[in-house]
Amino acid sequence: MKIGIIQQSNTADRAANVSKLEQNIRVCAAKGAELIIMQELHNGLYFCQTEDTAVFELAETIPGPSTESFGSLAKELGVVLVLSLFEKRTAGLYQYSCCH
Repeated sequence: MKIGIIQQSNTADRAANVSKLEQNIRVCAAKGAELIIMQELHNGLYFCQTEDTAVFELAETIPGPSTESFGSLAKELGVVLVLSLFEKRTAGLYQYSCCH
């Protein structure tokens, strides 16, 4: 099995980060990767050094926008993607999640 690993620099522009991820996923798949692993909290800037409630707005549900879009891309390319998301489980309950 060929594995691709994506480690990229991100900015505060989440849409640009996701677009860059999609391009990098396509590159990995084109090079024959069947399993593609993305960096921790890949959609934005890494924020886990401190506990700040201001970042709670970055949380998303699972399933949600990222699992839907990356799931569609994985299906299109015939690959398995390992995602790393900040999950909003319910109001006031958040957790870091890794899903595939």
